[in-house]
Amino acid sequence: MFDKPMFKKLDFNKIKTYPIKERKSKVSINHFVDLKDWQKGDQVEKIFPKTLKANDLKKIADDVVSSVKNAKPVIWGIGAHLIKCGLSTLIIDLMKRKLITALAMNGAGAIHDFEIAFNGETSENVAGEIKEGRFGMVEETGSMMNSALQKHFNEEANLGEMWGKEIAEGDYKHKKYSLLAAGFEFSIPVTVHSAIGTDITHMHPSFDGSKIGQGTYNDFKLLTSIIANLEGGGCFFNIGSSVLLPEVFLKGLSVARNLGHDARGFTTVNMDMIQHYRPKENVISRPTQDGGRGYSITGHHEIMLPLLYQMILSRAE
Repeated sequence: MFDKPMFKKLDFNKIKTYPIKERKSKVSINHFVDLKDWQKGDQVEKIFPKTLKANDLKKIADDVVSSVKNAKPVIWGIGAHLIKCGLSTLIIDLMKRKLITALAMNGAGAIHDFEIAFNGETSENVAGEIKEGRFGMVEETGSMMNSALQKHFNEEANLGEMWGKEIAEGDYKHKKYSLLAAGFEFSIPVTVHSAIGTDITHMHPSFDGSKIGQGTYNDFKLLTSIIANLEGGGCFFNIGSSVLLPEVFLKGLSVARNLGHDARGFTTVNMDMIQHYRPKENVISRPTQDGGRGYSITGHHEIMLPLLYQMILSRAE
């Protein structure tokens, strides 16, 4: 022991306690999974606990159905990974049921979708092909997508519309799996947001920067007009895009408000395997700071999207 301790020990015997019934507890057995009414074949939601992110997922599904009933947009902004996870069929079904009323994707998403439509396969081995300068150099993808723009281009057409028309009306063996074609067939806007130099089709000799630029600019204007209609409700999902679509959404929202649309009071959702800075700020926080709700759901798309799909359908039906 020190001769002269710097501090005198506190007397723990004087600590005051109080009954647990007076404490506010955040969790109770009322939140627990209740299996007494569970039957084989029931909706998986019935075995969700009534707390935390399980509650958020239920609220998101509620907001989607409420938005549709009130004729407000339900916009899904998606990264390319959703297509590679095999989720296009779920998205197409929600589009067909008008439970997704607009779809936005990056250029990579359009490329994977286009390859699925004509080839039934997509996603190359980048690490292997980059060694020999072969990454992104397959002939068909570049020539077919670039020639489709030449074929369908006009000053007012957007990329999603041109590629969707090409697949829907062309001889594409696997077109039923195409989001672009579904948008064209169901008259649901599909916008493609491409930054020059980010997509493999930009490396091909057939690439025309002026047409991709005009087309994606038209897409931005179209998406902005849909964002403007989020006024008083609606939903915007960012699923799997860590940079591009959050930036496009925030800019579109700013334009809508600048032009006099009171686009507030809507729901935003970010779903991804990890949470990134831009989706957190540009999708969840900034757009809803003066009204609305923002939700972050973390998990693998191939698990979370089927859950959300089932929950939305159970409410819509």
